[in-house]
Amino acid sequence: MVVRRVVQLSPSVRLITFGGADLAGFASGGNDQRCKVFFPRPERTDFQLPTGGDWYEEYLNLDPSVRPPMRSYTIRRHDPERAEIDIEFVLHGDTGPASAWALRAAVGDHAAVCGPDARHFPVLGNEFHPPADTGYRLLAGDETALPAMMSIVDALGPGERAVVFAEVPDPGDVRPLNTLGDVDITWLPREAGAGVGAALLAAVAAAELPDGLPYAWIAGESTLVKQLRRHLVNGRGLDKRRIYFSGYWRHGGVLD
Repeated sequence: MVVRRVVQLSPSVRLITFGGADLAGFASGGNDQRCKVFFPRPERTDFQLPTGGDWYEEYLNLDPSVRPPMRSYTIRRHDPERAEIDIEFVLHGDTGPASAWALRAAVGDHAAVCGPDARHFPVLGNEFHPPADTGYRLLAGDETALPAMMSIVDALGPGERAVVFAEVPDPGDVRPLNTLGDVDITWLPREAGAGVGAALLAAVAAAELPDGLPYAWIAGESTLVKQLRRHLVNGRGLDKRRIYFSGYWRHGGVLD
């Protein structure tokens, strides 16, 4: 797929639109739909990708010298008529292959995606499925969870309620909402020297949540997510079955 547009949304987030014939059969099954993005190796001119049905095993068996870096991302927008997808990249310098690529991405550059095929049902890779008796949605995450949380908020209809806690690296990363729902969002710009998730965990722990039965969706740094889930279960008495949680990344490690 080819880069069609690059937009700097905020100091820490760059939106990149991809398009091409290869996306004609792409499917998106939910507001937190994820996919795998493969990035070209900077020292190579070719782009070797797995092609078989057991693509992940094939990927792992590629020679490390040619295996392209791979990361998971949320589809921010899918336009099947134009064969386009939008992905928001969190920028953190050259400390990882995805951020380094996104920092330099320009119209005409190439990457590759592995995601759901519209010819197959059900569409996998989406987890936001609140039960019918949900009184409100509780969303909490760091900057890596922001694309999914914003997509969920965008899709809310009149009368649907959400309470959102979003920790971001910079005050400039605060963005306006575009929703018909009833949304109470707490933005938490990270203070200099503060650890990732400290403000988020404190804010959720101190919050006076609405009456009614919540459905919680939490994502971000792996340890933070576990702490948030533990608080909701042990501190708030929320049924584990009403919580979706996912570690999108881990301090000192890589989560593909």
